[in-house]
Amino acid sequence: MKKVISTENRPIKMWLDEIEENALIQAKNMANLPFVHKHVALMPDAHMGYGMPIGGVLATKSVIIPNAVGVDIGCGMCAMKTNIEDADTDTLKQIMHQIRKLVPVGFNWHKQAQDEKYMPKYDAIPMVVERHLDKAKMQIGSLGGGNHFIEIQHGSDGCIWVMIHSGSRNLGNQVAQFYNQKAKALNERWHSSVPAAYDLAFLPIETKEARAYINEMNYCVDFAFTNRCVMMERVKNAFQSVFKGAVQFDDLINIAHNYAAWENHFGEDVLVQRKGATRARIGELGIIPGSQGTKSYIVEGLGNPESFESCSHGAGRLMGRKQAQRELDLETEIKRLNDKGIVHGIRNKKDLDEASGAYKDIDTVMANQQDLVKVKVELEPLAVVKG
Repeated sequence: MKKVISTENRPIKMWLDEIEENALIQAKNMANLPFVHKHVALMPDAHMGYGMPIGGVLATKSVIIPNAVGVDIGCGMCAMKTNIEDADTDTLKQIMHQIRKLVPVGFNWHKQAQDEKYMPKYDAIPMVVERHLDKAKMQIGSLGGGNHFIEIQHGSDGCIWVMIHSGSRNLGNQVAQFYNQKAKALNERWHSSVPAAYDLAFLPIETKEARAYINEMNYCVDFAFTNRCVMMERVKNAFQSVFKGAVQFDDLINIAHNYAAWENHFGEDVLVQRKGATRARIGELGIIPGSQGTKSYIVEGLGNPESFESCSHGAGRLMGRKQAQRELDLETEIKRLNDKGIVHGIRNKKDLDEASGAYKDIDTVMANQQDLVKVKVELEPLAVVKG
């Protein structure tokens, strides 16, 4: 832990030295909520989000806050180790070409609904999910946009790895928006003491609205996991087509970093809401990606109670998307990737929102959380498909 801020009703425990002003204001708003358990935790990649900083961890006893989970419910990482030890540039380009044929990226979907077997199995499909189920069946197995990616990497263990970052697509966004609006309307009706300007409207656990949100959230977490699994299967197919079936794959490592779950902390059962934060219990494997062009890490949790057994979910943004497009130099960012021999897709100014220069230094982020995780494998990027 780097710093503790004690000026608010509850402490803010930080695993970073400096944080942008707006993210700190959001953290202080959280620390003044009447239902916070113990303290607010900010991971080393923390930066401003909607209502709650991304990289924030909040534990509550009696309420759930849709904006403390965020709009991409269930967003997370998966990674898989192969038995391949090396791949030249031409081979990487062939694999990436096959991946792009099999996995829609950005705003693209599959042209047809995917097999029903891929959809999460629920006795009763939740209300908001049901409204968007037809679209979801065409989006499962697709990457999405923003900071989502498929990356081929070379590990410090001598093997090629595959890593995927993606979420629940439009489904999670629809659920998040619906229940945040519901919470805002109810909080206004109740004359809640939580200012509307905080954008942290809540639902008491005993209400039917909270139960409905949790049910829909869990569906989206399951959908996001299945989405990553489907993409990974198709990435495996791409590898097999290039290597003529000679590739073997280890077990999948999967983690979510936008969700809420009941856990026991400091002797009490509480609802932990992680928004851009990864659970890191003792011995639990996790994934911390860097930015495009920098290292990623397979890590093992140390179970630090002060972080609610959490760690960062990545490097964390240094610049907003529009700011990066305005301020970063296109040639410099392309050269940074080309000099490392990385197969990438940065072509013009609009691609700079996901350039390395838009993100915090992953080495600093990792150094700031040595009490949260230990590194098992370092992963150097070889080729990346961005959403």
